[in-house]
Amino acid sequence: MSSSDPDLRSRLEHARDAGSLVRITRSFTDGWEDGYVLALGPELVLLAVVGHGIRFDGYQVYRLADISRLDDPAPHAAFVESALKLRGLARPSTPSVNLDSLPDLLRTATAAFSLVTIHTEDEDPEVCWIGQVVETHPDRVVLRHITPDASWDDLPDTYPLDEITRIDFGGSYENALWLVASSANSTNGTAS
Repeated sequence: MSSSDPDLRSRLEHARDAGSLVRITRSFTDGWEDGYVLALGPELVLLAVVGHGIRFDGYQVYRLADISRLDDPAPHAAFVESALKLRGLARPSTPSVNLDSLPDLLRTATAAFSLVTIHTEDEDPEVCWIGQVVETHPDRVVLRHITPDASWDDLPDTYPLDEITRIDFGGSYENALWLVASSANSTNGTAS
């Protein structure tokens, strides 16, 4: 899929440079995400997500080709930004991740964050996989899963890169899983 907006990259660059709150809608989802554009790669965009509770909730990376709409500014941006300011929440800094390619992103996101979430929304928009990247290849990634109970699967799984539509990291759910898994490992005297 490709964006119908020929000026999308320049509009995203403008939003990044202006520091404006944007809303991104993608073609295969019913919803949207609000946040701040932090960085752009040749085919990827990094967003600092503002969750529905009007708090920062990690980072998401999308393929530019999947963006069907960009609202800059996002609807109700003044309210959201006022709420963030009154809560003392500053826009997160840009994490040390490489957006040159999906393998580069997965490698650097894993190095910078404990867990990453992989989405293949074209295949199934209701499913995602959370874990640690074991290895990357030009056409696939190997991920060691963590379950919703914060336990580790024994064997990793492989995912084709061309099916990955979104990568998340640094969010409250990933952080909660890591906290519980780390606590269980230290209690049991094992390493993850």
